[in-house]
Amino acid sequence: MARFAVEYSYGGNRERRMAARPAHRAYLSSLAERGTLLAAGPFADDSGGLLIFEVADEAELTALLDADPYVPTETIVQKRVREWTTVLGTWV
Repeated sequence: MARFAVEYSYGGNRERRMAARPAHRAYLSSLAERGTLLAAGPFADDSGGLLIFEVADEAELTALLDADPYVPTETIVQKRVREWTTVLGTWV
C-alpha cells in the first residue's frame, strides 16, 4: 500500500462548490469508512483542502479523485499529488 497527500486549491465559483459540498463530503466519508481515506479537511482560509489516502497505487488514487463530486464543478483549480512515506506517528 502507498500513502498519498493530495492538496486541492479552490477557485472559480464558490456557490457551485458549496452546492456540491454535501455530495463531496458523503463521498469522502464512504472512502474513510473503507479505510482508503485516512484524513481530509479544508484549510482554515477556505482556499483548498488536504486529503491523505492509503491506496494500492497512483492509478487507484487517480480513479478515486476523478470520482469526487467536486470535479464536475470545475472549482478545483489545482490538484497537487505527492506520494508520502510516513516514518513517525500513529499511522505508522
